[in-house]
Amino acid sequence: MTGTLPAGLREFYENPAVPVASGDERSRRQAVMLARVLPPEPSLVVDVGCGDGSAAATAGPLLRDHRIVGIDWSQDALRRAATRMNHVVRGELTSGGLPLADASADAVLFSEVIEHLVDPDSAMDELRRILKPGGHLMLSTPNLAAWYNRVLLAAGVQPVFSEVSLRGIHGRPGSQVVGHLRLFTARALRGFLAAAGFDVVTLAGAPFHGVPRPLRLVDRAACAVPSLASILLVHAKRV
Repeated sequence: MTGTLPAGLREFYENPAVPVASGDERSRRQAVMLARVLPPEPSLVVDVGCGDGSAAATAGPLLRDHRIVGIDWSQDALRRAATRMNHVVRGELTSGGLPLADASADAVLFSEVIEHLVDPDSAMDELRRILKPGGHLMLSTPNLAAWYNRVLLAAGVQPVFSEVSLRGIHGRPGSQVVGHLRLFTARALRGFLAAAGFDVVTLAGAPFHGVPRPLRLVDRAACAVPSLASILLVHAKRV
C-alpha cells in the first residue's frame, strides 16, 4: 500500500501465494464496532488495504446501508477483491496516493495493514487527509505483547507475528512468511495514533485464527484484556 516499497517487497506483495486476508472473527468484531458508531444515513466506508475483499464481505451484512469502497496497491489483490466487492480501485499510502478528495470519507477500515508498512507515519497522514473531521478509523493489527508472545520471549523464542526475513521463518513458531515489518503493543499503538492526530475511543481484542486448536479457548478469553489479546482492534476518531 505504499509507493516507496523496495523492489523485493513489491514482488513479495504481488505474489499470489502471499496471504492477503486474515481471520473472519477479527473482521466480524471490527464490523460490529463500526456499525455501532455510524449514523443511520448512508456513509462512505473505505477499506484501505482491502486485500482479497474477504473482510469487506464479512462486514457487508452489518454495513449494508453504507457504501464500501476497497483500495489496495496490489493488482492481484484487487482482482480477487472485485469478486466480493462492488467498488474497488488502486491506491497507495503516500501523500495524495488514495484516490479520494480531502475529508470525503466517513470511516476507514484499516485491517492488518499497518504492520506491513515501511512508513506508517506517512500512511496515517494520508488516512487523516481523506477522513472527515470526527471520522472513524477502525484499525486492527497483531499484538506484539499477546499472551503467548510474552511466554515465548521469556524463553528466548522469537515472538509470533515477528519476522526477520521475507524468504523464510527463523526462530519463531509457524511456517508462513507474511511480510510483517512493524509490530505494536497496545500502549505503543495508543501513543502512535494520538501523535498522528487521532483520538482513541475504544481498544479491544480479537482472537488469532492461527492459534493451535487446544489453545483457542485461552486465546478467546485473553480478548477480555486487550493488552494480552492476539489482535488489537482500535476505534479512533480523526481529531
